[in-house]
Amino acid sequence: MSRAVLSLGSNLGDRLGFLRLALDAVRPALVAVSSVYETKAWGVEDQPDFLNVVCVVDDPGRDHWAWLRTGQAAEQAAGRVRELRWGPRTLDVDVVTVDGVTSADPELLLPHPGTPERASVLVPWLEIEPDAVLPGHGSLATLLAARPASDVESVRRTDLDLQA
Repeated sequence: MSRAVLSLGSNLGDRLGFLRLALDAVRPALVAVSSVYETKAWGVEDQPDFLNVVCVVDDPGRDHWAWLRTGQAAEQAAGRVRELRWGPRTLDVDVVTVDGVTSADPELLLPHPGTPERASVLVPWLEIEPDAVLPGHGSLATLLAARPASDVESVRRTDLDLQA
């Protein structure tokens, strides 16, 4: 079994359409998907707001590398161009964690670095897995409680529908 948590984000073009594209890429393995949240950009702040979702997927035929390749293929299908680290993008698919696997490989760091500090990942993930634990870091609820209130409040749930 290969259960993974993926974080999806888009802040260029048809943001909702690009999130749907990424979900379609994992649909046969999709276990749960959060509501759509809107967040300010992180890292490079002078760019449009992001739409974000977190999904849980499960496929016994995929390991952590296969989840990375699936995400990269979805990004490529969305026309993602990597010009600036943390810059604007049509689609960003991050592999957050896979079955508790840890990896120090520069191509796939697991769990995804920065997750404990990113309310844009913690809030939607908690929505679909209230008892979730980030391997090596503890419960998401505890991690989120440690974030400044302004971080948590900046993650705004939308009424956008991924099914439409």
